[in-house]
Amino acid sequence: MNNSYPTLSTAAPVSVVIPCFRCATTIKRAIASIVAQTQKPAEVILVEDNSGDDTLAVLQALAERYLDWIKIIALPVNQGAANARNAGWAEATQPYIAFLDADDAWHPQKIEIQTAYMNAHPEVILCGHQHRFITRSVTPPDWQVQTWEEWNIPKWLWLLSNKFAPTSAMVHRDIRQRFAQNQRYMEDYGLWLDIVYSGNRVTKLSADLAAMYKSPFGMNGLSAQLWSMEQGELKDYQRLYEKNYINLAQYFALSGYSLLKFVRRLVIYWGWLRWKK
Repeated sequence: MNNSYPTLSTAAPVSVVIPCFRCATTIKRAIASIVAQTQKPAEVILVEDNSGDDTLAVLQALAERYLDWIKIIALPVNQGAANARNAGWAEATQPYIAFLDADDAWHPQKIEIQTAYMNAHPEVILCGHQHRFITRSVTPPDWQVQTWEEWNIPKWLWLLSNKFAPTSAMVHRDIRQRFAQNQRYMEDYGLWLDIVYSGNRVTKLSADLAAMYKSPFGMNGLSAQLWSMEQGELKDYQRLYEKNYINLAQYFALSGYSLLKFVRRLVIYWGWLRWKK
């Protein structure tokens, strides 16, 4: 039995939820970054999203190594990250949920710093933080984290862009909001907007507490699906309008602004493709 995982008496009151789709080559790095935490979470929930490859076998091997700490949920059909996160959320037992994408990793102090902040500020329902884009590495990311600030982002600024990645988010388990079922793109942004515009307090920490190994757009994988991402963002704004969080004029203005951002991303992407040639 491996003794790298904590007992409930020493663990942080956090359930980690990781959606897993064809991540056999990256999930070990993500798990290693959790094992390296200065304060380990109470449980890790891996949601296997019907990958159709050897991902489930890799997850099962990890679960066997870390008995009673890693739990696996195997979905019968592929449903996307939103549904996978919701499935893990439903099985979580701890007061806080922390999300980690299978191809990202955490700084060793992520759980320690963010949990301490959430404990000290029970009025904060959702907390995110900064991250770094770094080159691929088999070892957990590590750098010095000394001082950091708390950023309270005005509600209107949330409408202009997503302020943090799912890999940085920690949220109270018992809130009513969830990721939009069956939405495969920009589902995280939609949840953050719903939480913010429901009147809950949301903050961001200036500390870099995660590593991401991909660009926001312009590379292979989900992030390259620019039009699908754009459609997801437009759906997020539509839901805000349907819930009366924004009026019709704001909805049209935001949709127009979003489409302008989409065109800008296309120009950058096309420029990147021409440069690659």
